[in-house]
Amino acid sequence: MINNIQILDGGMGRELARMGAPFRQPEWSALALIEAPHFVRAAHDAFIAAGSQVITTNSYAVVPFHISDAVFAEQGAALIALSGKLAREAADAAQTPVKVAGSLPPVLGSYRPDLFEPVAAKKLLKVLVENLTSTVDIWLAETQSSVAEVEAVRDVLGDDPRPLWFSFTLQDQLDEQGRAHLRSGETIEEAVAAVLRLSASAILFNCSRPEVMAAAVQAARAALNAENSSLDIGVYANAFEPSDNQRGANEGLSKMRQDTDPAGYLDFAEDWVAQGATLVGGCCGIGPEHIAALKQAFSK
Repeated sequence: MINNIQILDGGMGRELARMGAPFRQPEWSALALIEAPHFVRAAHDAFIAAGSQVITTNSYAVVPFHISDAVFAEQGAALIALSGKLAREAADAAQTPVKVAGSLPPVLGSYRPDLFEPVAAKKLLKVLVENLTSTVDIWLAETQSSVAEVEAVRDVLGDDPRPLWFSFTLQDQLDEQGRAHLRSGETIEEAVAAVLRLSASAILFNCSRPEVMAAAVQAARAALNAENSSLDIGVYANAFEPSDNQRGANEGLSKMRQDTDPAGYLDFAEDWVAQGATLVGGCCGIGPEHIAALKQAFSK
């Protein structure tokens, strides 16, 4: 850690696109795994060089929602295993200790708690877990829109002893009282209660506007303090234009905002840390240059 702040990586999909890797909807970041996996390794290496202490497997889009039922049935397990292998190799080659987080996405659709169905979700999650288990240090259920989604993850993982991080995506606007909510409408307090009940090791917020994150961190820290818990809180926001932050996956390529350059993003991150965040990185549109700025700021 750097002054008790652990630096995560940034957004894999947009970094792959920027590097010139094969990239399109609906396959998104999975296309590079299929056609040119060396780009995935290069992206991991770039984030590590920038200062990431935790990198995340490129398994987020390796689900039927992105690559189709047919491709998932034929290649899904191998692609998931490859995503873990590439991350593991990058971490093991690093000059400083780097951990690998196994990405467990919202398997039935990002930002869509209404599409969640536990039996179908658990079937897909099982494939992800089985093919990442040999390469990851941490389980990261990310961009989760509801408590029900993380309950399914916990069920599939069972008593796996590795740290489990639950990362929730938030509604674009705070309510009239200035409170953040999950995309399902559930409160931060309900999310914290689930994290504690399901024996997770950290609560994070990701793939949401930077502006809503501080309120979520503040509420989470207060709820954890009320339970005498010192669990880590993390944030990795996206750089989508506000009007595109409600766009669901596979609904077109969202535009990137211009005020989340490394300096602008760091301003947000410093506020998150001030509110109690101890894990900081970036999601869609946040690249190695942003991670380098985080590392420099929080290593002072």
